[in-house]
Amino acid sequence: MTMVASPQRIEATAPRREPSILDVAREAGVSAQTVSRVATGKDVVRAATRERVVEAMRRLGYRPNGAARALKAGRYRSIGVIMFSLSTYGNMRTLEAIAAEATAAGYSITLIPLDAATQGSVSGAFARLSEESVDGIVIIIEAHRLNESELVIPSGMPVVVLDSSAEYDLPVIDTDQAQGARLATEHLLGLGHRTVWHVAGPEESFSAHRRRDSWESTLRAHGAPVPEPIIGDWSAESGRAAGEILARIPEATAVFAANDQTALGVVHALHAAGRSVPGDVSVVGFDDMPEAASFWPALTTIRQHFDRVGAAALQALVASIEGSPGERADLVPTELIVRESSAPPAA
Repeated sequence: MTMVASPQRIEATAPRREPSILDVAREAGVSAQTVSRVATGKDVVRAATRERVVEAMRRLGYRPNGAARALKAGRYRSIGVIMFSLSTYGNMRTLEAIAAEATAAGYSITLIPLDAATQGSVSGAFARLSEESVDGIVIIIEAHRLNESELVIPSGMPVVVLDSSAEYDLPVIDTDQAQGARLATEHLLGLGHRTVWHVAGPEESFSAHRRRDSWESTLRAHGAPVPEPIIGDWSAESGRAAGEILARIPEATAVFAANDQTALGVVHALHAAGRSVPGDVSVVGFDDMPEAASFWPALTTIRQHFDRVGAAALQALVASIEGSPGERADLVPTELIVRESSAPPAA
């Protein structure tokens, strides 16, 4: 005898319907237009009515449709950031400033870090950000290769570029690298040093080139000899290697390092070789990272105002988004911070 199982009935569960603006209007006893005004932050709704609508939204679990509001307003209140390096102190500080300024302006940010500054990576990042529906893009570039004509920044939305030597028909914001290097070099010359040695940043960096060129032109303007620069990579390790070379050069009494981490390595190597700082060699850095005042000795350095750079970039981008672009170039001044690592040369 064959047993036939009775068919089981499976009840289909209807998908839960999200509450609509009409549901909220009925719950609060107001019109759909009033709910829309509350959801979009309009100030024309009376406080008591607004409170009633907000409470109805909370009870029903209603969430305003941001995409629909953006479509209606023609703006998404979102900004993309393309960055070619997350490893440097300066880039991270600049990113923090951009994020803070964006929040204050009512924008969110979407970050896309890239490993290489190539046409394919830039175009791909633009495509991804377009899918994310951003209103504009900040590009943080330090690769010197971006001067090459084959790298084209796609058009179609507002863009602001940071830290680039390329000629773009776009707002470009940066620290005044040349001014900072000049201040560092003139400070050491002003203390009485015959010349200033330089541990430079990497060859492919625009910032490093700007600082190196300014160091050299400042020495020439003062009639000082121009030593061969030592090329580093922004790291304390490369600074230590450079410091080991400089420790063997008796006439090297003053050193301008391309950044504070490089300066830390230089100071470490000089101490290890028995040369005191600043008794035998004065050292000046660039950045004024928070730890600079805790170096041994405390580091004389050039202060970059990363907060101002990030804020200026975001403000320029928002102005462009809203149809009132400003200047095409903006250089943020630097500041010499004198501490214990620099002094007149020994008699």
